[in-house]
Amino acid sequence: MHLDFTQLPAFLIACAVVVLTPGVDAFLLLRTSLRAGTKAGLWALAGIHTAAAVQVLLVISGLGVVIAQYPPVLTALRWIGAAYLLYLAVTIARSLVRRVGVEDDGEVVSVRPFRQGFLTNITNPKMLLFSLAFLPQFIGTGSPTAQLALLAVVFLGLAALWELLIVLAASRMATRLGRPGVTTALDAVCAAVFFAMSVGLVV
Repeated sequence: MHLDFTQLPAFLIACAVVVLTPGVDAFLLLRTSLRAGTKAGLWALAGIHTAAAVQVLLVISGLGVVIAQYPPVLTALRWIGAAYLLYLAVTIARSLVRRVGVEDDGEVVSVRPFRQGFLTNITNPKMLLFSLAFLPQFIGTGSPTAQLALLAVVFLGLAALWELLIVLAASRMATRLGRPGVTTALDAVCAAVFFAMSVGLVV
C-alpha cells in the first residue's frame, strides 16, 4: 500500500477553494445554529458528514462508478434531492408568511436536525459526482484505494472543521442576530438559496 504525499499541497489548495464556497450545507448549518443553538447545529453537521462519508465510501469501493454509469439512478436521486430542497424552501417561506416564531418553526429548525442534514446531502448526487471527478485527479503514484481513502479523509476533515466553525460562530452570535428582523432576512435568504439549488439540481 503506497501513498503519494507529494499530491497533498495541490490537493489542500483545491480543497480550500471547494470548502469555502458557500452551499446548501453552510446555509443549513447557519440557520439551524442561529435559531436552535449549538447542539442542533452539531447534529445537523453530523448528518451532513454521515451522508458525505457514505457517498465517498461508494467512490472508494468502486460502486460509485457503477452508479454513475446508470443515468436513471442519478436522475432519481437528483429529483428526490430537488424535491427535498424545495420542501425546505416552501416550509421556510410559509413560516415567513405566517410570521411564526422559533417554537412554531420546529419542523425545519429543531426537529431531528441530523435527519435534515443527512437527507439534504444523501439525496444530492453532486457530492458523488464531485468525488468521482475530483479525488482521482490527485492519486499520483499512490495505490488507488489507499490514496482515495487518504484524500477523502483530508477533504471531509477540512470541510467538517470549516462547518464546525460556522456552527460555533453562529451559535455565539445568536443573541445579536436572533432579532426578528435579522432572522426574517436570514430565512428569506435561505428559502431563496434552497429554491435556487432545487432548480439547479433539476436543470
